[in-house]
Amino acid sequence: MGFYSRVVFPRLLDWSMSGAAFAAQRQQLLKEVTGNVLEIGFGTGLNLAYYPEALEQLTIVDPNPGVNAIAQKRIQASDIQVQSQIISGESLPMADETFDSVVSTWTLCSIPQVEQALAETARVLKPEGRFFFIEHGLSPEPDVQLWQNRLTPVQKIIADGCYLNRPIQALLEQRFKLLRLDTFYEPGFPKVASYFYRGIAAKA
Repeated sequence: MGFYSRVVFPRLLDWSMSGAAFAAQRQQLLKEVTGNVLEIGFGTGLNLAYYPEALEQLTIVDPNPGVNAIAQKRIQASDIQVQSQIISGESLPMADETFDSVVSTWTLCSIPQVEQALAETARVLKPEGRFFFIEHGLSPEPDVQLWQNRLTPVQKIIADGCYLNRPIQALLEQRFKLLRLDTFYEPGFPKVASYFYRGIAAKA
């Protein structure tokens, strides 16, 4: 992992994802999360303030030690019990059917082997468990898709592997049954990067 990914990008990520629009989406998504929880792609810990206080435990994974260093400050200030591991969501060491809830916020766009990560997510989720997600991805508008495809190579460099054009719904439906799905453009952001998928899924 290079200097940009380890040192520069974590600060850029924390700044860019700290706005009020993202906070409102986190609050909306996380209010129903319960039980023993896994979050993949924890990043700098911006979700932590929006988890219900009644969580049994929160396990977090992220492969970037730079974002983990920033996240530790938020973890230390929180009353939630957190177990942190610097690993990728593509290969989880947890046993099958461990978690009541799994959370992913703006993470599936950046995991290199996203299908494998979703398979792992389904594996560690209990049969009655729920997968809570919000992501940006492929727009339904052909003109927007054209620019998403053109700009993704640049986006991957600037945003440390982030794709603008991943077909999030299709990827999720390979492993999950969608219980709730809201799709929309987030107001105030360019369409190329703001077609959001927010929802809750169960194991297929």
